[in-house]
Amino acid sequence: MQDATLDDMTKYPPFDDDNSENCRVIVLAATYGEGEPTDNSIELVNEMKECLESEGESKRNNMGLLEYCVFGLGNRQYEHYNAMGKFFDSSLETFGGKRIMPLGLGDDDKDLEADFDAWKDLMWAKLREKYCANAELPTRSADDENKLPECEFEIEYFPSGHTTAIHSDIPLNQVHGSSKPYFTSVDCPVTACRELRSPEDGGSTVHVEIDVSNQLAYLTADNLGVLPLNDASVVQSVADTLGYDLDAVFSLKPAPGHEWHGAPFPMPITVRECLTRYLDLTSAPRRSDLKLLVQYARDIIDRKALQRLSSKEGKKEYKEKIMEGYVGMVDLLKLCPSLSIPLEHFVSVCHYLLPRFYTIASSSSEFPNHVHLAVSVTEDKRKDGSIFKGVCSSHLAGLKPSDKSSSTVRVFNRPSTFRLPKDSENPIIMIGPGTGVAPMRALLQERRYQRQVQNMSVGLNILYFGCKKREMDFIYREELESFEKEGVLNKFYLAFSREQNEKVYVQHMLSQNATETWDLIHNKNASIYVCGGVRMGHDVAETLKEIAVKEGALSLEEAKEYLASLANDGRFVQELWA
Repeated sequence: MQDATLDDMTKYPPFDDDNSENCRVIVLAATYGEGEPTDNSIELVNEMKECLESEGESKRNNMGLLEYCVFGLGNRQYEHYNAMGKFFDSSLETFGGKRIMPLGLGDDDKDLEADFDAWKDLMWAKLREKYCANAELPTRSADDENKLPECEFEIEYFPSGHTTAIHSDIPLNQVHGSSKPYFTSVDCPVTACRELRSPEDGGSTVHVEIDVSNQLAYLTADNLGVLPLNDASVVQSVADTLGYDLDAVFSLKPAPGHEWHGAPFPMPITVRECLTRYLDLTSAPRRSDLKLLVQYARDIIDRKALQRLSSKEGKKEYKEKIMEGYVGMVDLLKLCPSLSIPLEHFVSVCHYLLPRFYTIASSSSEFPNHVHLAVSVTEDKRKDGSIFKGVCSSHLAGLKPSDKSSSTVRVFNRPSTFRLPKDSENPIIMIGPGTGVAPMRALLQERRYQRQVQNMSVGLNILYFGCKKREMDFIYREELESFEKEGVLNKFYLAFSREQNEKVYVQHMLSQNATETWDLIHNKNASIYVCGGVRMGHDVAETLKEIAVKEGALSLEEAKEYLASLANDGRFVQELWA
């Protein structure tokens, strides 16, 4: 049997001779946004696409000895479901690779982990049959059950008072691919944080302003990545339960026999900083995580509970108790108090805190030194009456600009697909209910700047906005009405879903304006921008197809192709979330 390695997609060029011959590859490919590759696979996907378009035939012989299988991770709510998994599966075959088992598709809208488990079982059986039918595979003995599992890390502690690294000098090529934002983000002060909804609403959406002067450059309606912080009480609880010294300073290094895949976060670092900034302590662990934790439980009751919850038979119980109960690692440690996890193991088994992305609600022309965000604050009541709080939105909402010592956030910029037409005279149709109005606010500010400061001729600006009630959650009401009075916002269509017996949404308003909408799109070269939930985006897209059929006398298939061509030309842009 040969050794296998687990690598980031950025590590190897796809068409090197050394990587394509006598090679067996298992590809795990997630799809981001509207059918886009993840950040660490963009370069690889682009190179593959270029070769497919220009020289695919010449590459086929070079990949002729490649054997592969692919599992895609996606969400069926999105139109381009598992686009990247499908791309890798078909493209590798085009390049001459030999598929050793069918493409697996995981659906995060239902149970991605169950989808993967089913595919994984078939994969192992296929690999064993094909490559090691007569091999004796290792098994775990009864003694192994009482041993800690192997860990990829070793830990090195430093004397008290040792210098720590908030922004490490570790070169980016020595950083784990998914951890790069930890090293490239910048600390910026929050200068404003105010509530946008009425107190009668019950929910919360806050307007946040961040000073990025000399720290960060952005373009109108880009995406801002925010690195959240765990609450101090959560960090203290985990440390108390596991017996960690929060002020201890440490670094990680590869354990003997384990390959180093890059620094997971800046080091040296205190335990407090590690738990606060980099480990996800509140999100529900997956069933596979619970299975790993079994080996750290000293009490038989805790061990059996974790085994049951992580089993296929315990899927329903897992959903009810862990997912619907909003049980995170911090809660699990209390529910299973016999869990004893050394720090290096905890860093290995605990997921890292992921950045949260917000579409910027400001124009870089009007506000070059500040970024504005519209943040919907996540709060859900548990069955026991306690409140689960979203780690990032609660952190942002809780910042007090008056407290200069603790009102900074660590952020980075990511380009968005929202870009105004190159010809400023072309009209734009903006559809953004709820916090989906954020980029529309930015676009309207930019169009105002074009008209009032740059003296440009600006086309019609049409906005569709929706919420529950005018007096409850009509966010940015004063500003949007001011845009209308100034003549920047030419047509403003409102859908208040709870102000009448029948619910009215933005797609209903769009349908009512079918003739106007088709004229703007087909005859006046309008661009369409959509931001909000996936289901809303789907309904808007279906409405646009219906408009094309009704007003443009197209067949349904032609309408679908028409919308796709608008998207390819950058005239139909969606940023949606599940």
